[in-house]
Parts: sequence; structure tokens; C-alpha cells
Amino acid sequence: MPLSRRDFVNRSALTGAGVLIAGSADVLATAPGAIAAPEGGHAAAGATTALGYGPLVADPAGILALPEGFRYEIITHSGKTELETGQTTPSNHDGTATFPAHGGGTLLVNNHEISGTLAAAAAPVPHLDGHVYDPAAAGGCTVVEVRKHGGRVREWVGIAGTATNCAGGRTPWGTWLTCEETEVKAGESGMTKDHGYVFEVDPYDRAANRDPEPVKALGRYAHEAVVVDEQRGHVYLTEDAAGPNGLLYRWTPPHGFHHGSGRLRTLAADAGVLEAFKVFDRHGKFVDDLSRATSIGTVYGVDWVKVPDRDARTTSVRKQFKDGEVTRSRKLEGMWWGDGGFYFVASFARTESPVQHDGQVWFYNPARRTITLKVLLGVNADVWADHGNFDGPDNITVSPYGGLVIAEDGEGVSHLFGTTDDGRTFPIARNELNIGTAEKPEYSEFTGVTFSVDGDTLFANIQTPGIMLAITGRWNRKGGGHHHHG
Repeated sequence: MPLSRRDFVNRSALTGAGVLIAGSADVLATAPGAIAAPEGGHAAAGATTALGYGPLVADPAGILALPEGFRYEIITHSGKTELETGQTTPSNHDGTATFPAHGGGTLLVNNHEISGTLAAAAAPVPHLDGHVYDPAAAGGCTVVEVRKHGGRVREWVGIAGTATNCAGGRTPWGTWLTCEETEVKAGESGMTKDHGYVFEVDPYDRAANRDPEPVKALGRYAHEAVVVDEQRGHVYLTEDAAGPNGLLYRWTPPHGFHHGSGRLRTLAADAGVLEAFKVFDRHGKFVDDLSRATSIGTVYGVDWVKVPDRDARTTSVRKQFKDGEVTRSRKLEGMWWGDGGFYFVASFARTESPVQHDGQVWFYNPARRTITLKVLLGVNADVWADHGNFDGPDNITVSPYGGLVIAEDGEGVSHLFGTTDDGRTFPIARNELNIGTAEKPEYSEFTGVTFSVDGDTLFANIQTPGIMLAITGRWNRKGGGHHHHG
């Protein structure tokens, strides 16, 4: 039975909000000292080396700094590695998920966040006959097969002719939902079809990926990520947009619908119900923007408000609501299912948000219909520091060893970082591939962070130029906590 607003307020008043935090969802918190010492940001300096796997060791090859005893392997490299059809790997690696390959290896579906036209793209997703949605668009997904103990077997096109494939999500039935982070329509920017949809890609069944059709029931907007609640059937989606800030959505399937591979695409465009979230504090007061939460453990109750026109024929979905009708957040990014609910990221808040921060991670509990603030990164005053100042969390995954692993898309230095079960953060990897100049260095964001099914390998991408990396080492030796059962 979902928690009603009145129940939520009454229980919060009686016992404090703590009663609503369940299971291992209450273990994560802020970077040490990040809130307490935002000016210099040095409060974390000594602390981080004692956590996780130790300090990062510079890479002589200038690609990836890792803790001692860890190693990486390049799986794909845009412009260098080849697809089985002979073209080179596309650019702009983004959201990724892993699937068990027959014979013990790993299959990865890898988004390529390429906007603009096929003609203009330097390294587009090649248009494979029968797998193209819009002949004008350059984005899409590839599928990569990796052997159990490393080594790429092959890479092929899963879907092509889509636009700005950002994140997405793995489904419980073993497919990938790829999300377009755009709202461009047919006739705009050289496109011949409408974009801003979710598409399903099957890593096992190439025939299932032919004649791609968008899942229009999930709405048309600047999609970021998606998770599926297998038990209840809901699909949750984030929107990365500003002016006004984006929304978190829930899609409820129509009565009698059962999930499974390829079933979403058979739905009518208006099937089920698409809603946006609206949250309230423990006094029952509406909260307009998630940035209002400034302390770890903040719990909000959640209501859902129906989207008027999910295909956004004349007005962007997020602009169809008046002030006071929905809760917004800047840069709603990665999501990952685990611990009976899902974690989702509000990446950073600047002047377009009521309160500034450098990143939040929330946990949504569907049984209680509450969200709890788990990670809060204070404004990072020293973006070039390398001692635990993290900013701009983006793609996330729930670690099989406890806590989360987060890909950083912030300013300055770029990291993969972890959160321990007692709520502190620690670096796992640093991008050392300078795509700027010696005078003005620039380091691309990390994306697509995800573990192999056996937990032995952490895969992650450097978005520019587009490199997929497999990281191995003593995962549970020092950084580990308990095992998650998500």
C-alpha cells in the first residue's frame, strides 16, 4: 500500500524521518568535509587515501591512473578499433550495460551520444541495413563482446539513425533501453523523423533490432536514464534539461500488460500513464526543486502528476506544468536499480537552481513512495585537486561490493569514484588523456560505468574520443562492504 501524504506527515512527526529509511539505502553520504569545508576543499585530503583502494598511480601511457594492483585494458577506441563490418568504432561513448555472453564472456551495449546529421559526424554509428531509424541521424548503439578474461571478440551495430544516445538502462529481461537526449523534430537540424524517444536494443537477438521503432508510450523529451521495477511493472526515467529544469517520470503500464523482450515497442503511443513527480517534505509542504535539500538523510514523500501531452507536439513536456505542479531538478542524470528501489543523480546545480551544489544522489523507495538524499557534494572550489574533491556525478552503478560507483562529469580533473557503506567517497580512477593543450588541459567525462555480471571487471568509458576500458583488480579486498542484493 503506497504511503499517502497524510501518513507520511504523521509518521514523520511521530518518529522523525529516520523510520522511512530502510535497509542498506541509508549507508551513503557526502564526500568527507565537502560540505564542511567548501572554500579550500582540503578537508578530505588525508582521509581519502585510507579509503577504497589507495592512492591513484599515474599511467605512463597517459590514459588511466588506477590504484596499485589494478590494471586496465582498452576494449574499443573510436577511430582505431573496428566493427565486424569493417568500419571503425563510433565516437562519444556514453551509457553502457553488461549482459552474460554465451560461453562465459560479457556482452556490452554501448551508447554513442552523437548529435547532428550523419553527413556532419566524424565517426557516426554506421547505418547498417535494416537497423536504421532516421537515415539522417548519426547516433545509436553498438554491441561489444568481450572474453571472460579480457580481450575483445567483436563489435557490431545494435541500432543506428538515432540522435544523442545518452544513457538508458538495462531491463530485467535482458535488453537495453537506449535514451535520446534531445527534442529535435522532423524538419529541424536536418532530421527526417522526430527524436527524443527510448528504443529497445537486444544484445542477443540481432533480428529483434531490425526496423527500430521508438517506444512512444514513454514520452518524447531529453531523456537521460531509465530503470524498470520488475515487481510492479513501472518504468522510471530521468530528464536532463534546463530552462525550466527537468523532471523525473514514472510510466505505469496498461492493465494486463506483461514486460518482456520487444513488448514495449508493440504498445500504442498513448498506452499506460506517464507522470512526473511532485515531492513534499515531512510537514506536507511542496518542494519545488531537489536542490532545496541540503542535508544527508533528507526524506521527501512523492506524488505523481499526469503528463498532459507526452509526445510534446507543441510544448516540451517539462513546460506543460505550471509552477507548483511538479518538482524540478537540474541535470537529472544516471539511475540504477538496487536495494529494492533505484538510485538517481541530480548532477549539479548552478544559478538555474534555488540552491547551488555539485551533485546529489537520491534513493527512491517504491514501496514507501519516498526519496532519501544519500550523497551530497558541496560546491567544489578546487576542480583541479586530486584528493577527493568530486563534482558533477553522472552515470552511476550499484557496486556488487556495497555502495555506488559514480562517473564524474564535472570541471577540471575527471574521476571514477566510489562511495563506501559508511558514506565516504574515494577515487577509483582518473582520466589522464588530455584532449586540450598543455597550457589549457581538458579531460573528457567518464561514462557508462558498469560491472561485469560476475563482478570481476568494472567497465567504463572516456567519452571523448570514445574509449571503452575494462578495469580489473582486487575489488573487494579493501574498498568492499557487504554484498548488495539488488
